[in-house]
Amino acid sequence: MRLLLVADTHLPKRAKALPDEVWAEVERADVVVHAGDWVDLDAFDELAVASKRLVAVYGNNDGPELREWLPEVARVTLGGVRLAVIHETGDAKGREARCDAQFPDTDVLVFGHSHIPWDTVTPGGLRLLNPGSPTDRRRQEFCTYSTAEIHAGKLTDVELHELPRRA
Repeated sequence: MRLLLVADTHLPKRAKALPDEVWAEVERADVVVHAGDWVDLDAFDELAVASKRLVAVYGNNDGPELREWLPEVARVTLGGVRLAVIHETGDAKGREARCDAQFPDTDVLVFGHSHIPWDTVTPGGLRLLNPGSPTDRRRQEFCTYSTAEIHAGKLTDVELHELPRRA
């Protein structure tokens, strides 16, 4: 099972559309995971229609329309992997301990908010993944997104993709 992980798309404020590279991954992905800050309901609708399966949450920049459709936390089991999605996990300091306490029955937690890619494993064995943002790099060198695979009940082949700078 192939996953596409994105967050913080901020459409159409930070970009008019998702980059072509991300749309190509949407086509390849069995599941698209979006960790919030869509900003626009049209962006959600477009990704929901294009995705084979969408697992998504709202973020702090998402208004009432998106909050009506999306949860604050999403939990699914995909190929035996217990996955949760949330927009914010708080400050980087103490993140692992907080997430272990909040998500004790989870194998992988996908989050966003900071626009800073993150990939660690907590002392409790929880994999924390932030794919960054494909449209707003903030203080990062590149805009980013992630892909991953699920094989035999394990998350594998997690890869952070850097997008070329746009003029």
